[in-house]
Amino acid sequence: MPESGDAFWDVKPSQAVELQKRLARQVLLRPLPGKFSVLGAADIGYVKASRRQIAVVVTYRWPELELLETAHAVAPETFPYIPGLLSFREIPALLQAHEKLSQKPEVFLCDGQGIAHPRRLGLASHLGLCLSIPSVGCAKSRLCGEHEPLGESKGSRVPLVHRGEAVGWVYRSRNSVKPLYISPGHLADLESSCRLVEACLRRYRLPEPLREAHNAATRLRRQWRSPEA
Repeated sequence: MPESGDAFWDVKPSQAVELQKRLARQVLLRPLPGKFSVLGAADIGYVKASRRQIAVVVTYRWPELELLETAHAVAPETFPYIPGLLSFREIPALLQAHEKLSQKPEVFLCDGQGIAHPRRLGLASHLGLCLSIPSVGCAKSRLCGEHEPLGESKGSRVPLVHRGEAVGWVYRSRNSVKPLYISPGHLADLESSCRLVEACLRRYRLPEPLREAHNAATRLRRQWRSPEA
């Protein structure tokens, strides 16, 4: 488990880059556990006017995919938005929300990159290390890497390759929609990460746990911004 505490997150961008390089060596790639009971997922909503972020963590009973619990935390923005350093901006608030859960997740699905990252330490990898649990990244956009053309039909996938290494999948979750970018975070691998996301898909482009976390974050953000909040 990497260093924790306020001092660990109070770093300059250049220091964050060096931390990523060091922490990336701690990431382990192996199949997700065959059996577990609680899946977690998270998203962040931003209240720009007050420079605050609302971190939401939801948990689901697995494999039934039954919603168990929703927890959130409101925290000030303390790190700038810099592509590739998202974890230093969002994880502190996510950890606060995670602490409020009565039943902690055994596997975590993140709206962000895993090893599909220039330094192999996206938000999913970093959060998995912090919590010492398996984690998977499922992002809506690509941060790095190249890939072959992707078929338009649901279930189509092609490897995402960066510097000669397969770091994830470009995956079509519904016919003719924009693809998802799936990558192992920590204690996961390419195949099992893709299977986890597939098992979480329902009627929409996004996996159901990430969609619920996003919707909860949106509702809370609107409440925070309203005069009655």
